[in-house]
Parts: sequence; structure tokens; C-alpha cells
Amino acid sequence: MIKIPFDLEAYREQMRPSIVGRPYEQVFWDALDFAEKAHFDQWRRSGDAYILHPCSVAKILAEEMDITDPEILAAALLHDTVEDVEEVTSEVVGKHFGSYVQAIVEGCTKVTHRSGNRQADSKLVHRKIFSGAALRPEVMLVKLADRLHNLRTLRAMPRNKRQRIADETLDIYAPLATVFGLFNMKREMYNLALTYKFPKQGAKLAHHIKHLADSETSQHILEHLRIAAKDARLKCEISRRVKDLWAYYDTSNRILLQQIETPIEILILVNSVDDCYRALGVVNQTFRPIPRTIRDFISNPKPTGYQGLHARAIIRGQRFLFKIRTNDMARKAQRGVFRNWNSKQGKQGKFILELQEMLDIIGSDETVSYRELIAAGGMKENYTYTPRGDLICLPIRSIVLDFAFRVHTEIGLTCIGAEIRNQRVGPDYVLQDGQMVNIIRAPEKVAFRQEMLQLCRTPKARAELARSFRLRGQRVAEEIGRLTLQQEMRRYGLPRDLLESEGMSRVAATFALKSKERLFRNIGIGKVRLPEVIENIRQELFSGTSFLAKPTGEFNKIKLNTLDPVFIKLSSCCNPNPVDKANCALLTAKGLSVHNKNCPRLHEIKFQREDAVDISWERTTPITRPQSITFPGVARAQLLPLIASAPGHMNIQDIILAPHSSVDRETWVVHFEVAELRDLQKALRHFDRSAIAYEFTLEF
Repeated sequence: MIKIPFDLEAYREQMRPSIVGRPYEQVFWDALDFAEKAHFDQWRRSGDAYILHPCSVAKILAEEMDITDPEILAAALLHDTVEDVEEVTSEVVGKHFGSYVQAIVEGCTKVTHRSGNRQADSKLVHRKIFSGAALRPEVMLVKLADRLHNLRTLRAMPRNKRQRIADETLDIYAPLATVFGLFNMKREMYNLALTYKFPKQGAKLAHHIKHLADSETSQHILEHLRIAAKDARLKCEISRRVKDLWAYYDTSNRILLQQIETPIEILILVNSVDDCYRALGVVNQTFRPIPRTIRDFISNPKPTGYQGLHARAIIRGQRFLFKIRTNDMARKAQRGVFRNWNSKQGKQGKFILELQEMLDIIGSDETVSYRELIAAGGMKENYTYTPRGDLICLPIRSIVLDFAFRVHTEIGLTCIGAEIRNQRVGPDYVLQDGQMVNIIRAPEKVAFRQEMLQLCRTPKARAELARSFRLRGQRVAEEIGRLTLQQEMRRYGLPRDLLESEGMSRVAATFALKSKERLFRNIGIGKVRLPEVIENIRQELFSGTSFLAKPTGEFNKIKLNTLDPVFIKLSSCCNPNPVDKANCALLTAKGLSVHNKNCPRLHEIKFQREDAVDISWERTTPITRPQSITFPGVARAQLLPLIASAPGHMNIQDIILAPHSSVDRETWVVHFEVAELRDLQKALRHFDRSAIAYEFTLEF
């Protein structure tokens, strides 16, 4: 490897215009000297001195993102020192450069304890970075600049590492650059990563893109617009931009497309906001716009702060996008809105607060996929409104529940639908651009279906739903754990009131759990086994005194008043019916796995008596979802009298002929609703008394 030294003096001259005269200027120069000594005699695989990398990261922040705060740039210079230099700790950085620089460097530093599982370690590293960035968004700005420089120098890395970094960039860093409004960075990240991800396909597309750049149609548009602008006495700069590889990447399917709808953009730069609207008039008079495609992002800026006017037209059979902006708008579109910003400034704007909220969610909540949430945050937006006219900007394909959670968490948790244009819609209704949404609320929190999690598009809605599902599951698990432990203690002759005593908190502590409620919860999911609990009770509360002989035989019994699918799973191998008495359930980390006792699959599973329970439900257990019952091979004349005499609590919705029915063998499906489990039991008993066969699986 040929070693290539770094010209530090030349770098100082390059950075002076960005640094000189600013508060805390000396912090940057001191950090440069510190980093140069810390990384002395460290070399990159390319042969470059390692100090080139942190210096390049600081330069990207200053020159390409307009971030010239000397302390943020100092943190960029130091971002690898704690991780790569044994003598440098977070405390050392804090002592030399202050708590602000220390916090940013600490947020950028990867976790030091690894498990050996690459996927688990990667998640841990990213969640730590997201958590640090939730407190100081500067952390993510430094990491984005760090990733961009690594991509620019990736060719020196082995092929497998290039692929891994490209995948990670496409999934996390390029979408995050979009969320942060750093569109120049986003485009370059996608282009570089896609070059490594799809080398052959990328090369073919690059040839296609080069051909588009020589398009006669786009040259025709430029010439006509320049003439029209001159006639209107409008001073402006008109240019074209051919979209690069980034625009051809389908993020949902993770493939490169062969063609896109609008491959060329026409960029118009003017001197003032008034001139933007004049330029739009010139465009519309020169090329007829496609109806309802003009977007005014000056009056209604995007959440990132992006402003401009957009118009679309079809010219010679091809779609073109016109973007009209002032120079300042264009700069913000390319470099973001972080000029002269830092998180020490006190009260932050709405955009920064929403960024911090998203980063906090993806950094702390393991029940949601941070890749999915980042991708959702970077989607195109719909503009919707509250009845008071407040703008709510949401990712495209967002639903009413996303809107409700964006307004307020409590409104989201109690949302049962909305009123849009005098029509009532459900919480899963997909919102359209420009709609005014009036949320309809329930008096209590709603137990949402789990499918809603996949329908929601915003990080906040997904995180709040995941949290509510987790809490619902924990409540059921705690009740099951309490009931089973109570019965197990009775078998050993232990007093019933022991469960509520303070001694149980000491028993919980022997399992490193903070409360007896957490102990019950862990029993309910099979994480803590009953024999271990009984033994710890004996040791902790009875000084090791022996109890009765170890019980064997029948399962403990539980009776529930909920069929919440968040925790209760009816196994598909035997489709157990909750109205039957011959059901049992295995205690698992994912919830209760309910089987019929005669299920062949159950008899193949190896488990201990304490790992299962006999399960039944209270007759008053609510049934919240519509049900259906199928009658195969039944004539209408046989079925209708049976339905007519069904119990009154069975609310028949409709009776339909199944699509696969034939003339000689009719199959009917009856849709109905019942309020409680006992109503369902009465309905099924009614059908059992007839000689007609039926099929029923509970929907819950």
C-alpha cells in the first residue's frame, strides 16, 4: 500500500472562509490539532492518511450543507477518535472541548460491546445513533456527512463490504437525507449506492440517461421558454436537469426501473417570490399544464422547509416537470435548512421537533421497524386540513388514524373515524390531497385491530399503536401469570394472600425483576417457569422449608374475559372454538397459543405441565368483529327456515351464495354479529341441533 500524506495546511486555508470570525472558532482549530495527533500514523485502505476522512466530513458539512457552526464542525473532526483511539474517551473530549461537542461525538460513537450476531449488532448500533440524534440532531447530520464521504471512497473496500454499505445506505441513510431535506446529498447517496448495488443495470441506465440529456424536445422547451421570458421582461435562468439513477430506484420493491414517468426537469431561477408567480404564468402560457398538477410550495412549504412552484406538462408525448424557485429557495432545496442552526438555540421549530420525535421513536421502540419508519418519513406528502384550517402534512397513502395522531396522541388513541365532506369514514380511510378532516372520537381509548399498524404511514401513529398493543398484551399476560401462580401455590398449600404481600416483590427481585407485576407478566409469557417461582418463594419467604410433594397431572386453569388477538392466538392447525370446553393454551413469548386438546399438532409439541393451562372464557366476553358461518351443500329451502328461527341475539347481516357454488351443490355464507360469547354459543347450539353441516372459525 502506498501511503498518501494529508496536507493539513492546505486544509486550514480551505476551511478559513467558513470558520474565521465565528463564535467558538478556536474550538475548531484545537479539535483539528487534537484529531491530527489522535489519528497519527493511521491509514485508510486506499493509502490515504486517516485524518483525511474526519477532515472531509467537516468540509462536507461546511461546503455542501451550509453548517458552519465551529463546534459542530469540531465534533465532525473528532467523531471517530473515541471509537478508534484507545487513549481518547468521551470524558477526554468533554474536558477539552465542552459538553456540547462531547454529546455529538458520543452520539456518533458505535457501541463497544458486540454480541457476535451481525444483524443484532447493526440494529443496536443504529438505535444508539438514533437515540443520540433525538437529543442532538447534529449527530445525524455528522453521520450523514460521514456516510457520504465513505461512499465517495468506497471503491478501495472489498466487494462484500461495498455491497453491505450500499444496502445500508439505500435502506437508512439516503432516506434519512430525504427526511432531513438534504436533497443534493440524497441524490448523490442513492446514485453512489446504486452503482455498487446494481453495477451492470446501473451502467445500462447511465447510457439511457446520457441519451436523454441530448433530447431535442428538452432543448426545444428551453429555447421557447427563454423567448417567452424575454418577451415578458422576466429576468430568469432556465436550465434542464436529467434525473439520475436515484429517480429510477423503486424503494418498495428494491429494484431499478427501466423507465420513469418524468425523467427530465426544467429548472427556472428568478429573483423574487413575485417573479416565481410571473414565471409560472409564462410556463402555463407557453406549454399547456396538465390539469390539477400545479403545486404551490411557496404558500404551503413542505415540512423540510422546501419552497417552490411545480407545474407539469406533456410536450411531444413526454411529461416534463417545471420547478420555479428563487436562488434562496434553490439553495435550501439542495443544502437543507441548517444554516446558522444548532440545538442549543432554545426553542426549536416544528420541523426540528418532528425530526427529534421520529428519531426518538426509531431509537427507543424495538417493536417497530426503523427501516420502515424512515422510508415512510421520506415519502411524498399529502396536504390535509383540520376544521380550523390548520395544515397537516402527511406521507402519501396516510389514513385517518395518521391524521389523528399527528394532531394529538390522545385524539389518535380515541379515534373511531372522521367526517370528510359530510361523509363518515373509518379510521383506516386513505386520505386524499386537500381534504378537510374532522376526527370523530370515542369516550374511551380504542382497542385497534393489529392490521392498522401496517396501514399507518407516520412514525408516531405506528409507534403509538405498537405501544398500545404491547400494553394490552402485558395486561392479559399479567392476569394469566397471577391466576396460574395462585393455583400452583394452592397445590403446595401456600396461603392465597401471599400473592399480594410485599414478600412477592422480594421474590421478583430474585429474577432481576422490579415488581411482582412484572413477575406475573413473565410467568404469563412462559419466560419465568412456575417451579422456579415456587422454589424461590420457599427460599426467600420460608427459609427453605419443604412444601408438599411436587404436584403432577392436570393443568392449571384460567378463565378470561377477553379475546384480544394481540395476545391470544387461535392455532390454525385445529381452529379451536372458544365456546368449547376442551381447549388448552401454551404460554409463549408471543402470547397464548390456544389448541383443542385433541389437536394432533399439540401432541407432537414437547412441553411441561407448567407451560400450559386449561383455558375457557367468561360468557360475557365481548365479540367485537363481524362473524361468518358457511353451509356447504345446502339447498336454500333447507337453510332459510333454519336462519329464520335463529336466536334473536344473532344479528344477521346478509346471506350470500359462495362464488364456488354449483347448481347441484350450493354453498351459502351467512354474515352476522353477536355482542357476547354466550350469544355466539346459543347461535352455534341452534345450528348443532339441526342435521345441517356447517363450518365456523371465529373472527377476532
